Amino acid sequence: MMRGDTRWKPTTAFSIDCDPPWLSVRFRERQQVLSWAVHRPGLQVAERVVWLQVKNADLPPSVDPRDLLHSRMQERGFGDAIGLMTSGSLEHHESGSVVRDAVRATCLMTLGLSNAERIGKRRSLGVFDRADAAAVGTINALCHVSAPLSEPAMLEALSVATQARTTAILAQSYENVPGAGPVTGTGTDCIVIACPNAGAGEKYAGLHTAVGEALGAAVLEVTGKAMRGWLARNHCPSPAKPE
Repeated sequence: MMRGDTRWKPTTAFSIDCDPPWLSVRFRERQQVLSWAVHRPGLQVAERVVWLQVKNADLPPSVDPRDLLHSRMQERGFGDAIGLMTSGSLEHHESGSVVRDAVRATCLMTLGLSNAERIGKRRSLGVFDRADAAAVGTINALCHVSAPLSEPAMLEALSVATQARTTAILAQSYENVPGAGPVTGTGTDCIVIACPNAGAGEKYAGLHTAVGEALGAAVLEVTGKAMRGWLARNHCPSPAKPE
């Protein structure tokens, strides 16, 4: 991708190519990746993470979303990538980086809240039937840290990123059902943690560590921007400020 192409945005961790219906991230070299992504979930080694934007017509009841994503990725040459799927806007993705004690954390996120939920209080199963599956939004986040991590530390990093994302969502006090309480996420969220594929790595990535601090700060910042943008585009009122 030429640097003169306005779709292409470099970061210190990876390059971003937004070319709907694809949003593609490419690392400088293959990274260790942990996620529950639709395509290649679990612990993997990968050079790319990609998002596919879908519409209702792409996913009639007879089509398995995983099969669709796999097929589209193969056609595009993304077969070895980690694959995510969303109906949300790719053009409105947000990204940002934070450095703490020489550890850099970078977050890239797409956010939609049309299928938002509050933890422990699932809405009726009838609200989201299979025919509407492609019409709902989701929150997909790629989180990269510059330090190699052990497998337990990657799991801990996932918990830190989830905590930071949820904190930023709650800060906006958005209720999709009046009186039900602020939403905490969506029914189809996914977080991808990536780090250099080099040796055993850091043993810990919790809130007492530079990795955890940098990662938490980056996800807080990016989720906050993405939330405020989605609320503004959907004409949702801002949360009341305490007097």
